[in-house]
Amino acid sequence: MNALKITACVCLAACAGLSQAHTVLEYQVATAGQSYKATFKVGHGCGNSPTRQMVVEIPAGVQGAKPMPKAGWQLEVTRAKLAQPYTSHGRTISEDVSRISWSAKTPEDFLPNGHYDEFVLVGTLPAQAGMMYWPVQQVCEQGRNDWTEIPKPGQKLSDLKSPAAALELMPGAAAGAHNH
Repeated sequence: MNALKITACVCLAACAGLSQAHTVLEYQVATAGQSYKATFKVGHGCGNSPTRQMVVEIPAGVQGAKPMPKAGWQLEVTRAKLAQPYTSHGRTISEDVSRISWSAKTPEDFLPNGHYDEFVLVGTLPAQAGMMYWPVQQVCEQGRNDWTEIPKPGQKLSDLKSPAAALELMPGAAAGAHNH
């Protein structure tokens, strides 16, 4: 158990540096096949320019994504046809959420560069363990940060200039589990 705690501390310390520079997930490890609350942490704007829009691309296999509304921000949910439909609550689902966007309603609602905020959604993760990447576009009053780079085989996330938010999916305890 001590080795597990040490590993967790090392991971948290390594990720702390990323969280100051990039848009990252608050919880970067989750159980495959389970419901997951994705909290995207935003710690800065584009240079000194405030953030006016955040766009999250929903990774393939994530089902039923739903955004958390934010006061002063308008939501836009984009749906796309699925290559492989799935069944949920006795219904065949042939299209699902592919992108969620939060846009500030007025300049007063922009996220100033010197402030921190979070953008949240929930969804059900794919059943297969492994790494999953969430591309995020941060649009500012002037400029933008596209946190969309995904490491190639053998490449580390820390080697990338603009990495996508990373989530490690751990094997689930039981197949067919159902959570909301």
